[in-house]
Amino acid sequence: MKGWLCTLLLLESFVFVVQQQVDGGLAENEISQQLSNEDRRQNPPQTDSLRDEASTDSQQYCHLSFPDIHAALRELTATVTEQKVNIRALETQLREDLNKKTDALETRLREQQTFILEELNKKTDEISNLTESQVEELRKENRDREIAFSAALMESGGGHIGPFTTDITLTYRNVFTNIGNAYNPITGIFTAPLKGAYMFTFSVFGYGNPSTASAVSIMKNGEKVVMAYAHQAQYTVSSSKGVVLILEVGDVVYVRLWSGTTIYDNHNNHSTFSGYLLFPLK
Repeated sequence: MKGWLCTLLLLESFVFVVQQQVDGGLAENEISQQLSNEDRRQNPPQTDSLRDEASTDSQQYCHLSFPDIHAALRELTATVTEQKVNIRALETQLREDLNKKTDALETRLREQQTFILEELNKKTDEISNLTESQVEELRKENRDREIAFSAALMESGGGHIGPFTTDITLTYRNVFTNIGNAYNPITGIFTAPLKGAYMFTFSVFGYGNPSTASAVSIMKNGEKVVMAYAHQAQYTVSSSKGVVLILEVGDVVYVRLWSGTTIYDNHNNHSTFSGYLLFPLK
């Protein structure tokens, strides 16, 4: 009995405690809800205001950005326009400089052409103004350089010359050419009127003889230079030679017949002596 009574007391105490907890939880929920409601009343939700603020900021940003872009575009357009103006000015300057240089070059070329033409005209006038005496002097100078002669031994008839006991100078009297008159047919001597190179040729002709030859030498200022010699017992004999000599003014050249030899000539002009100036020397 006592046991049941104790059990009932304990059960009643348990129920009371549970009831208190339930009531306390509800009270707390109510308190929390009340606190929440009070807080909402004091601090209403800010979602709409935040949205409004975000919208306002966005609008302000847009209002701020679009004018900046337009300003940048206007500035870029102004810069491009300025660059175009600068480029046109530079092109104009370059064109003007090129035209100036071209004009200067053309002017210089015209001046040079004028100078050349003037010089040519001066030279032409100088040439055309040569006096008759100058022309004659030039002609004389050229004539002085025209020196040539050629002659055969016999002027007429025919026959042998020699033999003699000494060498003799042959006189070629049948003159074919004597330009410059440097050859003397009386003495048979050629005298150089100009310093230069001269070409000489001579020939000897004869009839064969067992004891007598045909021999001549060309002489320069008394000295033998070249010899032509021919000898046989019968028929005809002949020989010819040539030589180039450097002569000073007044040097003499001639042909001598050797002693004890003969030379023959007739109207066929077998034996000749010739010479001419190759070119003058300084």
